Amino acid sequence: MKTFSYCLVTHIAGIVLCTAGGVYSAQHQLLFCTILCVLACIGLACSLYRIHTRQIRMLQRTVDCLKRKDLNSIVCPAFKDRNIARLASDLTDVVRELRTGIVNEEAKYQYYVNLLERVDTAVVVCDREGRTEWMNRAATELLGDTPVLPDDIAQAISGGKQVIHRDGNPVGKDLALSASRLVIKGKERRIICLNNIHSALEKTEMEAWQKLIRVLTHEIMNSITPIISLSDTLCERSRELSHDEHTQAAISQGLSIIHRRCKGLMEFVENYRKLTRIAAPVKTKIGVDAFFRDLKGLSAQPFITFRTAAEGMYWHADRAQMEQVFLNIIKNATEACKEKENPQVEAEAQYTPDGKSIRFTISDNGEGILPEVKERIFVPFFTTKPNGSGIGLSLCKQIITLHEGHIYVESETGKGTRFTILLKKE
Repeated sequence: MKTFSYCLVTHIAGIVLCTAGGVYSAQHQLLFCTILCVLACIGLACSLYRIHTRQIRMLQRTVDCLKRKDLNSIVCPAFKDRNIARLASDLTDVVRELRTGIVNEEAKYQYYVNLLERVDTAVVVCDREGRTEWMNRAATELLGDTPVLPDDIAQAISGGKQVIHRDGNPVGKDLALSASRLVIKGKERRIICLNNIHSALEKTEMEAWQKLIRVLTHEIMNSITPIISLSDTLCERSRELSHDEHTQAAISQGLSIIHRRCKGLMEFVENYRKLTRIAAPVKTKIGVDAFFRDLKGLSAQPFITFRTAAEGMYWHADRAQMEQVFLNIIKNATEACKEKENPQVEAEAQYTPDGKSIRFTISDNGEGILPEVKERIFVPFFTTKPNGSGIGLSLCKQIITLHEGHIYVESETGKGTRFTILLKKE
């Protein structure tokens, strides 16, 4: 391939010579020579135009590669000219730098997208009007594939709230909320982060109750123990005294009452201490069918039925603790519908749609639970039964929490109650 400078000089020289020859031939009336010079001049001009076109094509190919984002192409010089070769080399370097920059930016983008998709924090990007532009996996699971930010969250952001409660199915959620603003290309965006702290709040609440119970039981036991010991001693000494029989009988009766009431109080306190002595669950594989058969044998009521959505269902949990939970709820359900002519208690198990958890439901057709009572049934010491201790359902909830599960209740007065327990399979 000829050099660009050589082609350019020879073409310009040829045009000058042909022009001069044509003028000379025309002056001397050499018609044939004049025509040849004109044709040669036109040919050299066309050739010079093609040289220029080759340069344009080289640049056009580079632009087309950039438009197509084909950054692997190499710019080839049109001539073996040092300046043209340097230009082609510089263009190739620019294309390679662009390719490297784009690859690096794409890698960073994929890294951050994968990172945001894997974190448990829900991240939402929206505009000033609340229209969502991007959501990570956690946000989609929390809010659904919504094109607009939910009203309660938008109002919480406007009001500067940091925690918001959302009623959900199956479990309500307490969300820690944070929002930040930024401007990209002249447009305002909001980055909203949501953390579900419902489980953390439940755990903190459970620990607070346990600490309170430990303090109360410790102080009460420290006070009762010496009273019982002293009452025993006084009972023995009163029999040795020489008072009249009426005085001795009164002293003995009073001390016996003190002793009896103290023992009853100790049993009462010991019952509540169970809430602070729940052992860490020792999980084993539990077959749902076998588990339900055992519960049916322990319940021994014909109106209690057990169903599974499929055969071979299983989950991992502490079997003894699970039996304690289910028997307690079934017992409450049985008592709730004992006044009904046709009592019904049903326990059912089925996998969740994602197959990672198992959902147990225990329902009855009893009198139901009043709304103001339903909000407090899991609170320690709260009970509506005359002889109830108020620790049964609280104990159930603590066991479920230790298994990283959820328990909630739905009830309609006069129609019945349904407890739902959500536990992970593994």
